[in-house]
Amino acid sequence: MLLASGLLADKSGVELLDCTLREGSYAVDFNFDEGFVSHLLANLNESRIPRVEIGHGIGLEAERAGAKAGSINHHRWCELANSTLTNKPWGMFAQPEFTRLETIAEMTYRGMSFVRVGLEPDRVGQHLDYLNRATDLCGQVYLNLMKTSATPVDQLVDMLDGVSPAVAGVYVVDSYGAMLPSDVQRYVAAVKQRFPVVGFHGHDNLGMANVNTMVAIEAGATMVDGTLNGVGRGSGNAAIEALAGIIKLSQDDLFDYRELARLAEYCRANMDVIPEDRTMQVLGGVIGIHSGFFPLIAELAAQCDTDPACLMEAAVRIARQSARKADFYAAANSFTTAPSPFTTTSSSFPNGAVLLDKIAA
Repeated sequence: MLLASGLLADKSGVELLDCTLREGSYAVDFNFDEGFVSHLLANLNESRIPRVEIGHGIGLEAERAGAKAGSINHHRWCELANSTLTNKPWGMFAQPEFTRLETIAEMTYRGMSFVRVGLEPDRVGQHLDYLNRATDLCGQVYLNLMKTSATPVDQLVDMLDGVSPAVAGVYVVDSYGAMLPSDVQRYVAAVKQRFPVVGFHGHDNLGMANVNTMVAIEAGATMVDGTLNGVGRGSGNAAIEALAGIIKLSQDDLFDYRELARLAEYCRANMDVIPEDRTMQVLGGVIGIHSGFFPLIAELAAQCDTDPACLMEAAVRIARQSARKADFYAAANSFTTAPSPFTTTSSSFPNGAVLLDKIAA
């Protein structure tokens, strides 16, 4: 049992990273109110949370790939962070497909202390130069292995060959909310053999995010993510106030769970969160599909008159690693004998389909 096996272990070296103002942007359709942001940042500044991530959920300059622009652009995020987060480091998320290295350099100059670069494991090798150059531009660069569970653990470790030791750490990312505790333990322990700093970022499709985060700590992760009230993409993330509370029960009140609980209630009361499709979230967690694909799946399933779960399962069978846009089109084609209406272009799906293969963790 988890409680018996390790929750009494020392947690004093663990960092909780708050990504409410990055992951939470999905939940409000990238439309944060500046007053809310400033108030929350000022309170996080006085909290015991060691570091804070802000900005567009998909990443710096996601608009360049067709994503909806946030209500706060990255220059304004810098201004808000610099005026409020005077006691702790702040960072942003990046993806090589659209985040320019010169933008990382500019954000660092403007006060950004860390950047997290999101890549699916099978794409790491293609972007080693980007990672290496990023480490020259920003003091702390973390590699976030998006959709970690889609790649067998032994293959994933091999895909990290060539990653510079200058990278500050490597994150195991449960993008689908599909991992069980045994999965988390295996992936974190394997990555820990190669990199001294390992992080974990969990989603809550199956209600496992908090437990999985604690298992990650027991497996050797020293940086773990959470959001206030668990707000985030789809079913959300591990609730940082709950993580702080669990650590308090198992060791000591390292992160002031009471203050975080108050901030979580502030977020609950002041964030106009978009309702999730619970059916799709559970299907995605069990089958292993990123929630960014759910609108496309629903549309394709309706067009070929099949159940979304069947379409998801077919796409996973077709996929080489994690299911991508082309796999869903191919799966839809398999459900009809008529000439296919589906193409691999995004012209029939103007509301973000062009971005589907670049969705974040």
